[in-house]
Amino acid sequence: MHKGARADGQHGTVRQGYGKPHRAGDPIEKENIPFVDSDHEDDCFGSSSPATAAISSSISSVDQENDTMTESQENLARAYVTRHQPTLAERRMQGKLTVSIDNISDEGDLIEEAKDKATELKLVDERARGLRRNSISLPSLNVNELETLRLAHQTQDDAVSMGSDSGSDSLSGETAVTPETPTTPAKFKPMLQFNDNSSSDEDDKPRGKNLFRTKRRSSIAPLPALRLNDKEMMSNDFDSHSVLSNQASITSVNSLASLLKEKMQNVPAIIRKKKRETKDYKLRVFVGMLFLIIVFLVGYAYVMYNQKLLAKSYFESIKFHKKTRNFRLLDGKGAELLTGVLGTSLSIEQPYNCLPKDLKDDGSVCYEWNSKARLYMNLAKSPGPPDIKCYSFQWESLLADLYPTDCFDVAEERGFWYGGGLTKGIEYILGKASIPAGPFVTGDINMHQWGNALKRYFLNSRGVAIQVDEKTPLYVSVNTDAGRRLCLQGRNDKFAFVNRQTTFSELKYTICTGPDMKTLHNGLMQKSLWDGLTERDNVVIKSLLREPVWQIPASKQEDLTEVAIYNYTESIIALDYLRLGHVLVNEFWQRTIGDFRLDSDRFPTLDETVNMLHRRGFRVSFMIQPFISTESSNFREAVAKKLLIYERESERSIPALTRYKSTTSAGVLDVTNNASIPWLAEQLKKISETVEIDSYFVDFGTAFNIPRYYQCSQTLVNPDEYKNYFMEQFEGTLNIFGVSSAISVPRPPAFLSLPPVNSSWSGLQSIIPTMLSYGIIGFPFLMPGPVGGDFVLPTQQLKKMYSYYSFGLPPLPDKELYVRWLQLAAFLPVLRFTHLPSEYRDDTVTAIAKELAHIRTQRVLPLLEDFSSIAMDEGLPIIRPLWMLDSTDVNCFSIHDEFSIGDRMIVAPVLERGETVREVYLPQGVWKDGIDESLRKGSRWIHNYHVPQNKVAYFIKMPDNTRF
Repeated sequence: MHKGARADGQHGTVRQGYGKPHRAGDPIEKENIPFVDSDHEDDCFGSSSPATAAISSSISSVDQENDTMTESQENLARAYVTRHQPTLAERRMQGKLTVSIDNISDEGDLIEEAKDKATELKLVDERARGLRRNSISLPSLNVNELETLRLAHQTQDDAVSMGSDSGSDSLSGETAVTPETPTTPAKFKPMLQFNDNSSSDEDDKPRGKNLFRTKRRSSIAPLPALRLNDKEMMSNDFDSHSVLSNQASITSVNSLASLLKEKMQNVPAIIRKKKRETKDYKLRVFVGMLFLIIVFLVGYAYVMYNQKLLAKSYFESIKFHKKTRNFRLLDGKGAELLTGVLGTSLSIEQPYNCLPKDLKDDGSVCYEWNSKARLYMNLAKSPGPPDIKCYSFQWESLLADLYPTDCFDVAEERGFWYGGGLTKGIEYILGKASIPAGPFVTGDINMHQWGNALKRYFLNSRGVAIQVDEKTPLYVSVNTDAGRRLCLQGRNDKFAFVNRQTTFSELKYTICTGPDMKTLHNGLMQKSLWDGLTERDNVVIKSLLREPVWQIPASKQEDLTEVAIYNYTESIIALDYLRLGHVLVNEFWQRTIGDFRLDSDRFPTLDETVNMLHRRGFRVSFMIQPFISTESSNFREAVAKKLLIYERESERSIPALTRYKSTTSAGVLDVTNNASIPWLAEQLKKISETVEIDSYFVDFGTAFNIPRYYQCSQTLVNPDEYKNYFMEQFEGTLNIFGVSSAISVPRPPAFLSLPPVNSSWSGLQSIIPTMLSYGIIGFPFLMPGPVGGDFVLPTQQLKKMYSYYSFGLPPLPDKELYVRWLQLAAFLPVLRFTHLPSEYRDDTVTAIAKELAHIRTQRVLPLLEDFSSIAMDEGLPIIRPLWMLDSTDVNCFSIHDEFSIGDRMIVAPVLERGETVREVYLPQGVWKDGIDESLRKGSRWIHNYHVPQNKVAYFIKMPDNTRF
């Protein structure tokens, strides 16, 4: 007897009831049909079951392409299923089961069932044969039925788990072992054999529990699709083991109904799995949404932190904190270009947005500080290339005694500042000056804070420029009280800005940025000065570059006579190495200032003298001025015709008086009066009828030469605007070749004259910074003073500095000073003389002067003419600072004792008494030494460069491809 058979017949025989119709009360349908998808089918019913059904599958006999059983396979499976219950070891080895039909001598029903012919077994389940599993459809179940099935399945699982270990054996080895089966008759022999090639260690490994298939059925074909709650679930959604083999198919134990019931019992597990998957999906969605919310909150907090606590960004590059009014201007990489504080005259308080009625229609950002002041900020149109960006700022004071003030850092770590004009201390770098707050108008550099030429333009080496509006009542202070700062203030006063343009003070300016200082400066300069230029004007410009200006020396009226003019020109001709040029006669050609008539006592035959000068090749120029002395005969006529500036708040018949040079009391022509210009033009015409005058030099004085309580026919923004009116009125009427003061570029061929300087080494040292400062603020054509200086200070200590007009012309300067001064002047646009080199009666001085005349003619003049045309086109100066050659070289920023002519020659004169060596810096490139003709590499300092007293250091730029 087989070791798995039971002789006592405790469970009955498998053949019992086989092939017989089932009765209504037969318990086989309820108890003998096992739950095939359970993990422990052999123990699911316990010992009370009358018969246990065993399920086996035949893998090798099923074709991969057709999972329909053959008739013999079906008969064999049915026969074995009705007799045998597989053990746990058998179920573990289902993947390796092989079906073999042994030749059994015993003639029993089993052989009959295995025959491929129609039997009674075949007729029982005729409808199920050849049916593909994938074609089965699961009927729809409601919730109550599903719950009933789930509870029944759970009860079976509990029963199985209690007895699963007792009825299974572990099989090992390679021999065929007959599985343990329920009790059968003695003649029964097993039909199925299998080989267990796995080791016992492999059997002991934990195996994953599948809810829908046992390991015994791992090779069974995929389960069909299920429809649950009107949603179709494919077999892949819940049947993971079916992928191991899709080549086999299976039929139910007894019938299609058994298979359907089996699948119905699996539905609760599927529901539980689906619910668990749904819960996991919802958890993932919740975590994702929570993450997005956290990211949003962090980003929002960051934005609010920067806006509320640090600063608010305007126009991409400007950071402005509204409460503290701290200001920062950034470049494209976020680095600070400019820092400062706006509205320093206001207390720290939170502003609010302007009312709609106070907003401008240009889109400006507007803030108001508690009815004290308003600030408008906006983008401004750039006058230069696209890479230059400009921003406008405008303060409007709402109180009479509130003066809006903006201050910017000018410390060297914030870059080097240039512009504005010449300061009292002759500081080329503005940040080194110390200037108390005062009106930004022209003045005498010896008495006032600013020189004779100004521009409301300030430039920083980091590529930032500030341009203040011309109508702003501008006060400027540097490095006072608040530290190293440049402060701009809008302030009306009782002199310079007495004519209020608005009810209360305003401050309006523009800040521009560029990729570098050179690009920014070139973009902001006034372009094309050719407008209205005639051929005669162009001839005058070239003559001033080529020929010297000979200023007749006369500090008093009695010094200037017709004989003095004749003798002086004779000395010029005797030099024989300098060209003849312009003879400049100062204001003493008239008896009193404002006569506009030749003094017949001193110039009885001046017309003949002038004609003689013309024949020799000289050009004769007279110096004129808009001032009329009270002692002049024209003063009474001008008062009667109301041609003069009059006292404020008085009748126009009361002229406003001032001081001009040696004249202690004088009136000023009102050039805004339409009658004044024709009257002056008529006076000058009478002179031309007597003496042929080639051109005029206009001496405007400074803003402080305008009467303090002045009033013009047309309101002036400030006293300096008077110069602009004068030049506009006489444009095309008078041939003006020079002016003494300006706040805008005079129309060519007029050159701006440098302020008078003391005849000393300090006066010599002030020339280059003045030339560089005026060139930076936009005056390309400059005329320095005479070689040797304009005046000489008394040797005693002065308690109070007076205007240079009160001092006489200097005597013959020291020879060394004169030679070093002449060496510098030879490279400047205009060579101007009062004292001639021949006055020293020294062959050394004469030889030096001749050599310098040769250098100027052969090497300097071609450059001056070339770059004068560039100046007319682009507004760039002829005499330039070294940083205009290389704005990225920090060594060039602070050099104020060297200069370049355009970008092709560098000049480094000796400016110290007794020195024959100096330090020289050469920007990038290759330079040829003007003294020994050697080549020198740039971007480096030349230390202890030897410069003899008869030489001047200059270097010529070589082509870029020059090699040593």
